[in-house]
Amino acid sequence: MKRFTRVTIKMLCLSIIGATSSLSMAQTKENEKLIPFGDFNSWMVRIIDESFVIGGNTKTLYEIAPVDTIIGDKPYISSTVSPWRTSNVMAKVSGITKCSISVFPEKRDDGYCVRVETLMEKCKVLGIVNITVLVPGTIYLGQMHEPIKDTKNPQSKLNAGIPFTETPKAVVFDYKMETPGTDHRIKATGFSKIVDVPGRDSAEVYIILQKRWEDEKGNVYAKRIGTAIERLSENTPDWKNDHRLNVLYGDPTNQPGSKSYMQLIPKEQSLYCINSKGKSVPVEEIGWGDTNDKPTHLFLRVSSSYGEAYIGTVGNKLWVDNVRLAY
Repeated sequence: MKRFTRVTIKMLCLSIIGATSSLSMAQTKENEKLIPFGDFNSWMVRIIDESFVIGGNTKTLYEIAPVDTIIGDKPYISSTVSPWRTSNVMAKVSGITKCSISVFPEKRDDGYCVRVETLMEKCKVLGIVNITVLVPGTIYLGQMHEPIKDTKNPQSKLNAGIPFTETPKAVVFDYKMETPGTDHRIKATGFSKIVDVPGRDSAEVYIILQKRWEDEKGNVYAKRIGTAIERLSENTPDWKNDHRLNVLYGDPTNQPGSKSYMQLIPKEQSLYCINSKGKSVPVEEIGWGDTNDKPTHLFLRVSSSYGEAYIGTVGNKLWVDNVRLAY
């Protein structure tokens, strides 16, 4: 029987955490377009058996995609028709299969919505490894490079964003939120002991429009065309329908509604994409767009916690439904 070292199994358990054509959008109201599958009424189910050495549990992973059931540890990059991907992910390290689940469908009226939740992912093998990692639930527009094989550079596991050339005025959605409301967060990386981090956690709705281009070496750069980011930190037990988040075009610094966290993405935290050579590369934001620039890509992310990986508040839950763009 193959022997699994403490390092191998620890890499597997952490790997699942490190990993998140133009659209034809359905018309809803006169000046709004539903992002495809953004009503969250259609879900694909993946049934995966984890490896015996870490317990052999059967896990159910959910994806926002046409209704289907996939049985077995088959990698899932994205749907061919749905632009969404979730933080539900399968990792394989040295032949060991492990899953992480932090995004769930939930009934709402006659249909469904999505729930993203911050929770602790545990991986325990008697006498080998016992780790706990904090996992925020996230949905986003883009792809995931499955299976996850290592813990290096979580952003590089994503193909972030979709081709998009429109200039919406706002993002509109329904939401409700549940949070413990503590004034501190938890940092649990699996590498060291769990520690408190000052400051209240927030769920985050994050939308950016970028104008991307590639140089002859395959490097990808971008100007930021539009920005719409909101952090939600208060209990909202009843659904807040038709919540509107305006898109700020150009440099938002001196615009009404601007926040400090709307600045350009630091180089070391860049989103990643697949370049024309088929390689995963960072998308380096180098400046703000002007009135002559038009977007080439849209990236939208909804997460139960914000900021640095492995930091958040267990129990943060955000429900979202009917995500659309207003014009």
